[in-house]
Amino acid sequence: MTPLRTIAASTPLTLVTVVVLVAIMVTIAVMGFALTVVGALGLYFVLWWTFLFAILPLGNAAEADPQRLVPGQDPGAPALPRLREKALLTTVAAGFALFAAMLVFPLARL
Repeated sequence: MTPLRTIAASTPLTLVTVVVLVAIMVTIAVMGFALTVVGALGLYFVLWWTFLFAILPLGNAAEADPQRLVPGQDPGAPALPRLREKALLTTVAAGFALFAAMLVFPLARL
């Protein structure tokens, strides 16, 4: 089992991991790039949601077993959405984008 799946197996562990990663990224942004805490959190928040919508459809397959469909369920709904794994991937991807943005753009005191 990969470390990603091990962490994503538990909702509390996933939440703690996401919060710790975000805190580390914001701390680096504040200490190393002279951003304010609110500016770093705001930029990270926008990047995180943008990446979430890009990562959500990855690896999804519709439910193939008609016995498992619930009345009213969209037949194209993913059988196994893996949302906790995608939250972790989104957190890491948004972190890379945050650091790339800070290296490319002069965002001091944002």
